[in-house]
Amino acid sequence: MKCTSAAAAGYVILNPQLVRGSQTNSALSLGLIGCGNRGMHVSGIFARNEFAKVTAICDIYDDKIKAAQAKYSGVAVFKDYKKLLASDVDAVLIATPAFLHPEMFEAAVDAKKHIYMEKPAAVNPAGCRRVKAAALRADPNKRITVDFQQRYGKDYRRAYHIVKSGELGDIKMVRASWLGGGPRIKTGHSASEEKIRNWFFYRELSGDILVEQDCHNLDVVNWFTGSHPVRVNGYGNRAVRLYGNVFDDLACTFTFDNGMVFSYAASQIPDTGFRTVEETFICEHGAITTSRKGYTIIRPGKKPVQVKTNYDITQDAVNEFVEGARTGHIENAGVAAAESTLTAVMALWSCVHGREFTWKEISQA
Repeated sequence: MKCTSAAAAGYVILNPQLVRGSQTNSALSLGLIGCGNRGMHVSGIFARNEFAKVTAICDIYDDKIKAAQAKYSGVAVFKDYKKLLASDVDAVLIATPAFLHPEMFEAAVDAKKHIYMEKPAAVNPAGCRRVKAAALRADPNKRITVDFQQRYGKDYRRAYHIVKSGELGDIKMVRASWLGGGPRIKTGHSASEEKIRNWFFYRELSGDILVEQDCHNLDVVNWFTGSHPVRVNGYGNRAVRLYGNVFDDLACTFTFDNGMVFSYAASQIPDTGFRTVEETFICEHGAITTSRKGYTIIRPGKKPVQVKTNYDITQDAVNEFVEGARTGHIENAGVAAAESTLTAVMALWSCVHGREFTWKEISQA
């Protein structure tokens, strides 16, 4: 099966006139909600697509608005995201602090916009349920993408289809990691703005590193296995971090309902010079390691096969979103994103509370 097929991508193909009510060669108008680092980066990828145009921006801070206006001249400016959603933009990019995602996603669904939202879906079980419920009642003519960009990366998809083809046999064990430094602490703002300016470092706003960062690895594992773990034991630590209340290193052991083990480790310890972000699927007849830098296939008695990725795969996610919204290749990634996020929340709660958590328990929390 080719990764470009509608079935492989999980699309529903609609008449383009039902999607936008205009010709498919016109540009998709985009409203940016959240003009921070990630929002500006991803909106810049949208702006480079000939069939998309950033026409509106929204942020609560004047300095962020000013910077966005300098990059996108002539845009409509909002400080209230609900007013942006009430405007005539075709699509929205939600790039706000993670704890705001459920309410903004829900509002964007109600406004019947095409939605591209940054991960994670939420920071707690209630937020995950809220996103899932909104996704399930969303307008079927609107495209919903969550920025788990590995699912759209061309080489990630090739690796996925190699695993699903059966040529390496069934997956028998998984290991993954995100080991490296972390984001810088922002300074120069008033005390009243501290938590929002540095939201990543506050567990209640970001979901800690497991939810905000490591959900990427967990989403890949859920995607490749076609399932989610049913229990986890985790341990978290603050070895060097003196700021905020999030971990800087952790380790988790997940198990699936068939007994398969998934071993995970993550860190944000700066100045070590060491970094590795990858997933390894150990199969019956070989193994495959995936990352944003490409993939490597290892088979007994054969030379490893390496495929390198030399670009930001967020481009694949954005370009596919634009093309799909314009032409009627519709997906709704909200439910899968909520499930992968809840996997991360389950692991976080295990690390915080120092005991095993199960999928049933976290789903009902």
